[in-house]
Amino acid sequence: MQTKTKRLTESAMLLAMAIVLELVSKAFIPEMPFGGQITLVSMLPVVLISYRHGVKWGLTSGLCYALIEMVLGAKTVAAAFQPGYFGDGTMILNALLMCLLDYLVAYTMLGLGGMFRNKISNPGLSLMCGSLVALGARYLSHILSGYILFSGWAEWFFTQEGFPAWGASLVESLSPSVLGLVYSIVYNGIYMIPEIVLTAIVSLLIARVPKIVTKVN
Repeated sequence: MQTKTKRLTESAMLLAMAIVLELVSKAFIPEMPFGGQITLVSMLPVVLISYRHGVKWGLTSGLCYALIEMVLGAKTVAAAFQPGYFGDGTMILNALLMCLLDYLVAYTMLGLGGMFRNKISNPGLSLMCGSLVALGARYLSHILSGYILFSGWAEWFFTQEGFPAWGASLVESLSPSVLGLVYSIVYNGIYMIPEIVLTAIVSLLIARVPKIVTKVN
């Protein structure tokens, strides 16, 4: 019972830390020109839960984090259920799919962060690889969501003023379906790729502190 209480308490603290890091990031780091934002490694605490307590508990914690993110993003979630968000009319299925892919699946995947904890003996390398997989899985979920739900914005996105000239070349050379996929990869990658790299670097550094990467169970 004492071990379970300690696990719950520690996980709650790390989830709270993740939210604080995100809120601080929103206060001081500007959003990308087309949306999305790099944070102060706000997802690393969730990855750390998985590393310390195992993937099963990590996925559970990731799901809790996903639900918290839905609350924090309530304005966006509510807007998705309003007429006109995805086009003409109210598209409930699209709104539900957005909630699933951009929130529930994307953030739950952070619980994969501990998948290498018993496979790679070096704690820093193990945590870094777990971070890459966990955040990479989140990135893939956003790519899928963007492709299915928002690929109609691809041509507009690549032809905006200030976008590199290769954007217009993509519009001319790619089919609409391929362009939609490239759009989702680029749009989400603008903020997710720097976030992935930064989190991997910081995870490698903090693993030098033995108590942080101690495996609780």
